[in-house]
Amino acid sequence: MDIHSEYQKRINKVQDYIETHLDDDLTVDILADVSGFSKFHFSRIFRGMMKETLLCYINRIRLERASSLLLHNPMMSITQIATELGYSDSAVFARSYKKHYGMSASEARQQFSKHGKVDSKNGKANIFIPSYNDEAMTFRKENVSVEKPSVELRVIEEIRAIYVRHKGTYKQLAASFPVSLKKLFHLAQVKKMMHPDQSRPFVIYHDHPAFTEEEHLHTSICLSVSQKGKEHDPFGYITIPSRDYAIFHFTLKAHEYHYAWDYMYSEWLPQSGLQPDQGAVFEVYQNDPATHPEKKSKIDIYLPIKSL
Repeated sequence: MDIHSEYQKRINKVQDYIETHLDDDLTVDILADVSGFSKFHFSRIFRGMMKETLLCYINRIRLERASSLLLHNPMMSITQIATELGYSDSAVFARSYKKHYGMSASEARQQFSKHGKVDSKNGKANIFIPSYNDEAMTFRKENVSVEKPSVELRVIEEIRAIYVRHKGTYKQLAASFPVSLKKLFHLAQVKKMMHPDQSRPFVIYHDHPAFTEEEHLHTSICLSVSQKGKEHDPFGYITIPSRDYAIFHFTLKAHEYHYAWDYMYSEWLPQSGLQPDQGAVFEVYQNDPATHPEKKSKIDIYLPIKSL
């Protein structure tokens, strides 16, 4: 058994649990039980693997999720956001938010509504400026023509998948993606988990790049499979539950991904009468761009949605 891989798999499982239970009381006892480590050792192991304490990690994830809700869910009150993310009351949330970002949640929302970004007085909030939005604006200035996607709204069926977790920049992710995907296909074939004609590679983005510093971005490189993995399989296993999604069907060149995400959030959502819901946001890859006559990728982006 690869001990380091086993430890990483257990910490990944804790991360997955935290993301889907942000409104719960995330105690050391509960998370240690999820990890399979003893309570005595768990906090030290988590800090060693993640390079930040468990408390700091949970607080950061909650506040980054709060920033995303402030930006993309304008109908939610700040009190509702605090409750949804597990804060005991809005005052506790307000203090945490201001300490982390150097401004209040209401100031951040006001800045978002005016400029789509936050200008911090003390420089702490410079991570609010999304690099992909900057690039999308550049594309518009250069009059790059990107075909708008077709969009379908439907309830997706439950998706089972195996995954390899990546932590770091998206540039690093692009470099490691082919190797990780090859490993997943091999494991799925060996374990007889491939779903004939239906297994697809996809990537789950767990963080919003506008609010998360690059070194903390974590992404799951996934392969949909036909059955659940076993406890000691050498990969992570995740289930995406059935729920309402908007599915965007894009055909993109390599440099146009930023436009696609900007279009979804800046153009389509504000006119849709919908807002993003909690849940996995992911890209499903439908072809090998090397075989496309224009070297384009056919990509479906899945965005969980709910009514305003």
